[in-house]
Amino acid sequence: MVQRFGVISILPASIPRHYRSFAAMGVRNRLAGDRALGRGVAELSDKAATMAALTETGVALRDTDGAEAVILGCAGMAGYRAALEAALGVPVIEPCQAAAAMAIGRIALARAP
Repeated sequence: MVQRFGVISILPASIPRHYRSFAAMGVRNRLAGDRALGRGVAELSDKAATMAALTETGVALRDTDGAEAVILGCAGMAGYRAALEAALGVPVIEPCQAAAAMAIGRIALARAP
């Protein structure tokens, strides 16, 4: 079971907002770290540079901060989730994809006989 998670933010300004959200959810003590890529949303379209930055940041969260799973802190990172998970060897969660999967699951359960 995953005990500690890390977050990859796009910019440092996002981190305090994330900390407030995690504290409100009661999971702040499980946060291993929140590290920013330092790349704006428009810069995420440079696939090679973004993947390199995501991998470097994810490795730091995993190896230095002790994250056992990584959460992508911007919906613009969704296309990199699977490749980053393969590169890091830990679960990588993209919140929009996770929410959609949960919604589909709820609909399927509601329709089950």
